[in-house]
Amino acid sequence: MIFQDMDRIVFAGDSVTDMGSAEPIGEGLFDNVGHGYVRVLESLLAACYPEVHLRITNAGISGHTSRDLLARFDRDVVSLKPDWVSVCIGINDVWRQFDSPAIPDGHVLPDEFTRNVEEMILRVKDSVKGVFILSPYYMEPNRSDPMRRRIDEYVMICRDLAEKHGCIFVDFQKLYEDYCTLRHSCYIAWDRIHPNQVGATLMAREFLKHCDFDYLHEYKAE
Repeated sequence: MIFQDMDRIVFAGDSVTDMGSAEPIGEGLFDNVGHGYVRVLESLLAACYPEVHLRITNAGISGHTSRDLLARFDRDVVSLKPDWVSVCIGINDVWRQFDSPAIPDGHVLPDEFTRNVEEMILRVKDSVKGVFILSPYYMEPNRSDPMRRRIDEYVMICRDLAEKHGCIFVDFQKLYEDYCTLRHSCYIAWDRIHPNQVGATLMAREFLKHCDFDYLHEYKAE
């Protein structure tokens, strides 16, 4: 596994990362880390690798766009001196273009989104072991749907930036597109955005595919 004992992993993002976590950052006991994919990741890592102590920090805040996240990035990510950083942002950048079309100053268009995400990468990539870029997504299998088409643009931006800067890219849009060929999106999320525990587990599993994670890892009791 790529994570080492006492590594700190900071997960930055919006409501999909937040999922009821403590703010501005959540970690430690009880539900401080929320109940989304970050919580599932924390549980799987601790269950399968009990000898590896990891500090999992949730820095997601519901409703935030990449503009909002960049504005607090130094406080909520850089200042924590993480070993690994995960960024999952972009859903609200797109969503506001469709649910609030008459408020254009709240829209984060592709050029700004590109600048925002790249700036986040640049602020941490030289001081951490690795950066994960997690794609935004919309659980809509019809690629001609206007919001799905727009999301796909932002997914490609994330993919290109991850490749450019040597980050680990996790494609949640592809994950959900594949899953929704077998089960309807309403099985996972009523609004096609906020996942239930099935969706959170799918996302955690997809993340771990990039971490040399072994579900059957054998550990020895002391």
